[in-house]
Parts: sequence; structure tokens; C-alpha cells
Amino acid sequence: MDAITLEIERHRFASIAEEMGVVLMRSAFSPNIKERRDYSCAIFDAAGDMVAQAAHIPVHLGSAPMSVAAALAAGPMTPGESIVLNDPYAGGTHLPDITLVSPVFDARGELAFVVANRAHHADVGGRWPGSMGLSTHIDEEGLRLGPTRLSDAVIERIVGASRTPEERRGDLQAQLAANLRGVERLRSELDRRGSSVLLASRALQDHSERYMRKVLGELGQGCWSFEDVLDDDGMGSGPVRIHCELTLSQGRARVDLRGSADQVAGPLNVPRAVAVSAALYAFRCLAPPELPSNAGYMRCVEVLTEPGSVVDARWPAPVALGNVETSQRVVDVIFGALAQALPDRIPAASCGSMNNLTIGGEDPRHGGRPFAYYETIGGGAGAGPGWHGQSAVHTHMTNTLNTPVEALEHAYPLRMMRYERRRGSGGAGRFVGGEGVVREYVFDAPATVSVMAERRVHAPYGLEGGAPGRCGRTTLIRAATGREEVLAGKICVEVLPGDRLLVETPGGGGFGTPGTPDAAEA
Repeated sequence: MDAITLEIERHRFASIAEEMGVVLMRSAFSPNIKERRDYSCAIFDAAGDMVAQAAHIPVHLGSAPMSVAAALAAGPMTPGESIVLNDPYAGGTHLPDITLVSPVFDARGELAFVVANRAHHADVGGRWPGSMGLSTHIDEEGLRLGPTRLSDAVIERIVGASRTPEERRGDLQAQLAANLRGVERLRSELDRRGSSVLLASRALQDHSERYMRKVLGELGQGCWSFEDVLDDDGMGSGPVRIHCELTLSQGRARVDLRGSADQVAGPLNVPRAVAVSAALYAFRCLAPPELPSNAGYMRCVEVLTEPGSVVDARWPAPVALGNVETSQRVVDVIFGALAQALPDRIPAASCGSMNNLTIGGEDPRHGGRPFAYYETIGGGAGAGPGWHGQSAVHTHMTNTLNTPVEALEHAYPLRMMRYERRRGSGGAGRFVGGEGVVREYVFDAPATVSVMAERRVHAPYGLEGGAPGRCGRTTLIRAATGREEVLAGKICVEVLPGDRLLVETPGGGGFGTPGTPDAAEA
């Protein structure tokens, strides 16, 4: 296929995935999916290789192929059925991320494509509201499903495990509606164009592989290493080492994470799928936007992990935070290694945490109806060679939005007292790191609050003489006494009406020594 035809095909497949996402977002019940857009959609071929993805969540999309592989391995799918799963040890990431996989058959009844979406559900049971607390065993984190055929009984099982059953039912139905739209659109393409659709999907993957090999080939050859740490696992172990040995050779990249720490007692562990996802994201950032994001470019990146380590955890290790925190540090160490090979292209470390907040309790405005709220909070982006870091944004492995204050206050017994940039939190340098976020909540009902965050002890690094970004901080102000308590980075706490929670997120690292010209000015 010529370049113009390939670009047309890329947009055609990607538009189907984007349309799936629109259906999911508009149909969902929870603010987490409808407002924050914590979901992702993609299209795969019959072998389970990704053909196209929408521009959704990096940590979802890079790991989604393993979910689809697990669904296909569960046995032949038939028209009209779907496979649901969330098991981190069978293709999932962490338990709140529920993946739905549906087949698309051609006119001869042969499997032609698979569509999939993944959405973060605000509560799937477990010990803590929001299913994101200080767990020490995977079973404490909620309902765990290996690849299972979706049925009314399975839906009731998921719904029954949650503290917010009707919201779960609505979000699951929205996921199903999104896949049905993808199936319908691909069937229409198959009916109209026949086998040329399959040929186009293969051509796109081959084109993506050639393109990525060219990009990597232009980076040169060599081996570089970098190491950074996670603050702690919430259970007294820390810092937790993440180590990368990066090799570039002959248009291929090898990311060796086998020097990382063993899996830990707390929920920072990640299944291998998440570590792979972080590596794929890092190298996708090096390529131009027109590179098709599919299985083709993924063939060019090899990721090595040690089973039983924090980046390749084994049952029954808890994993709730690995998807949202450890994945960020994997990106940091890969970029740290790449900065040695490409000092004129790689930025300093960004916020390095998704600053996870979950709140659960009973809403007195609705007769004591249970509620569970989850959000991630942005921070500062790292400055780079020629640019200042952006402020108050989600970075790297997350691509969600904030929860609008109006939506939050309408849906939950909470009020927002402050929402602003955290002035002075970006690292100093020739180019200054982005500033973090200040978000202050006041509670109108008793609740259980979990704050699961990183970069509270070890700051986001600067590069080329730039200063690190400022560490984050979480403070609880008790209404009864006015006492202010600085909380640990990972904590579960009970609050009462009138109590306030102040979350201050990290800034990004600075780049270059202050007062020195950059390369373009020298």
C-alpha cells in the first residue's frame, strides 16, 4: 500500500475505536468514566495483535493485548458473546480495570477482528471503598475474574461485589454498548470491502514496524542504565528500587528491568503487562504522531523482567497501585536512560504519581445510599531541552481528565474548597518544571478516605543541572480541633463531617543550569 492509502486506513480503524470510546463515555453512569474518561478502546485482529487504538490511556492500551490474548485462549468465541476479565494474573492490570472483549466475524463465519475496551470501575469490592487501599493480598482488593463469558449471572456477580451496584451495572452496560458499536462498524466494513479490510490491518502493522525500526535506527547504538526508587510500599518497606538497562541496536530496543526490587508486601506490584505497557509508551513518545499505534511497532521493543519482582509480580501479590504508581516510575527510569543517549530530546522527570484518591461512605442526601468515589490528580510535567514543563496536567501513563467541581459536588457529599496550581513546586533550571496541583476537599458526611501517592519522599529528578521538582504532600485538618496532620504518602483514614483534606501534588523536574543558554541560543 502507498503512504496515502495507509494513512486513510489508519484513520479509518482509529475512528472506529474513537467512536467506541464516545459511546462508552456518554453511556456510563459513574463520573469516573463519564467525566474523567478513565477508559480505553482498541481493535485487534483474529490473532490478538492490535490493529488500532483510540488516543485514550497509555497504561491501558499497552497492556490490553495480553487481556485479548487471555480471552482468545479461553476458547472459541461465538457471535454475540463477550469475554469479561480483570485478573492481573490472567491478562488484567489491577482489579478496578474491567476489560470486555467481543469478536467480529466475517460473512463466512470466520473470526476477523476482536474489539476490546477497558474501564476503571470506582468500586469492585474488597476491603477498602474504591478497591484501592493498603492491601497485602490480591483478594483484599476486590472481585477477581479470569476470562469469563459475560452473562446476566456474571454481571450480577460483579454488581453484587460492589458497594455501588447500580453504578457498576450501568458502567458494564456502557462497556457492552461500546463493543457492540465497534462490532457493528467493523461488520459494515467487512460487508462493504471484504478481505481488503483484513489486508489493510496487516499492512498497517507491517508499516508500523518498519517505521519504528527506522526511528530506533536513527537513535544510534549503545547501552545505558538508570535507577530510581518508589518511596515505599505503604507497609514499611522502602525505598523500592526500579532499575533499567537500555540497549539500542539495529533498529531495536531492549529494556531490561531485571535489576528491580523483589515484589513487596504492599500494593505497588505490577503484572508484567503493565511494565511492558510503560516501555511501549516511552518509545512511542520518540516517534512522530503519524506512527500507527499497533502491534507492529510493539515488535521492536523487547522487555525483560524477573518473575517475582515488583515489575513482574506473582500471585498473591497485591497490585492496586502498581498500575497507577509503579508504571510511572518505570517510565522515569527508561527516560533517565534515554536522556544519556538523547540529551537534546528527553525531559526531566514529571510528577511521577497519579495521586490516587478514593472516598467511600453513605450519602445522607439520598437516605444513606452507599457511594464510592475515585480520581487521580495531575501534577507538573518535567521541563525539557528547549521548553518549560506544563503545569497541572496528567502525565505519562495516565491521560484522564480532572473531575469537574460541579460534577463532584452534585454526585457526592463533598465540597471543593480550593483548586489551583501549586506555586513554586516546579524544579528550577534554564527551563522550569511544571507546577503541581492544590486540591482541598471538605466532607459533609463520615467517610473512609484512601490517599495512595508517590513522590512524597523522593522528588522527581531534574536533568542537565536542573533542580528536582518539589515533593507532594497530603494534609488532614480535623474540624473538631483544627489540628493539621501531614499524612503518609499511602494511607487509609476515617473522616467526619467538616474535616478537610488538602492534597498538594509534586511538580516536574527542571532542565539545565539556571542562567545558562540552551543549545539553540549558544
